[in-house]
Amino acid sequence: MSTAATPAPAPAAPPDGTPPAPAVRRIPVTATATALTVALLLSLLCGVALGSSGLAWSQVLRLLGAGLTGGRLDADEAAAYAIVWEIRLPRTVLAAVVGAGLAATGVAVQAMVRNALADPFVLGISSGAAVGANAVLLLGAFASLGVWAISVSAFGGALLAMVLVYAAARTAFGLTPLRLVLTGTAMSYGFSAVTALMVFAAARGEAARSAMMWLLGSLGGATWGSVPIVAVTVLAGLAHLACSAGRLDALAMGDETAASLGVDGDRLRRELFVVTAAVTGTVVAASGAIGFVGLMVPHLTRMLVGAGHRRVLLVAPLAGALLLVWVDIVSRTLLAPTELPVGVVTAVLGVPCFLLLMRRRGYTFGGR
Repeated sequence: MSTAATPAPAPAAPPDGTPPAPAVRRIPVTATATALTVALLLSLLCGVALGSSGLAWSQVLRLLGAGLTGGRLDADEAAAYAIVWEIRLPRTVLAAVVGAGLAATGVAVQAMVRNALADPFVLGISSGAAVGANAVLLLGAFASLGVWAISVSAFGGALLAMVLVYAAARTAFGLTPLRLVLTGTAMSYGFSAVTALMVFAAARGEAARSAMMWLLGSLGGATWGSVPIVAVTVLAGLAHLACSAGRLDALAMGDETAASLGVDGDRLRRELFVVTAAVTGTVVAASGAIGFVGLMVPHLTRMLVGAGHRRVLLVAPLAGALLLVWVDIVSRTLLAPTELPVGVVTAVLGVPCFLLLMRRRGYTFGGR
């Protein structure tokens, strides 16, 4: 005798009589990560092929192959080879690394301060880096460092901001989420005021324009010298966060719950503060302040695969890398040869996407 399958019970309606929120379907994390990896590899190729200088796809593939294998090229292809290998490829790789770093640190900061509106810049690190970078662009500081002046000065500013925020937020009871958010926000306003004062007092209009371009995010200064430093820092941060995924799950549920599970919330928060500050400072030093990636991507990832940090930290860096590669492509091709600031494009995409996400029933920020 066959028995009919028992249908799943419908979600119970809330007591107030409003219809229940629809169940949110999660996509398998392995399939999602695989699809994003394939899409990212294809996008990296698109990032190298697309640009204001028209290069045929066949020529780009041949130049990439020659660079990888040491093949011979005709003399008239030297300029195209330089465009592919010295300009577009490091820029595209840096975009992927920066996107991955911002997305991963966004996940960590939201767990650290238990605030759905937190992102890598909420701790004031980016504002400190902006002061350091603009000291070079507007005041000529650290000119003796040459091409490394902006990166070194920006990272120094980020490090100074990290120390100040940590010293001001720490109490005898440890680092609390509220004090971190409030201290970081206050410091961010202070550093932003210093930056605005330097831009206002700049004697050269072109210097002020360069400063504003950096403040809004730009990958135009990418070189093979800067990519490895950022990549190693981001990979080290990702490795630490991946190893801490279980503790992040506990921390996101509150310090009391974390303590009952054997997780020291204060110690983990200190670790996360150092890791996110180091990754954010390094990324901002290389690319400027690029907003919305660290805020938007973690929420989109949770909507797709759930809120478990093992799943989120596998998917979010891939999604962030994919997003920023295409944002960079748009920023340098939409109004070519004029280049748009990367942060402007992320804001144009991020604001409506985030508003739609907030309106979506069945999704709660940070909820499972």
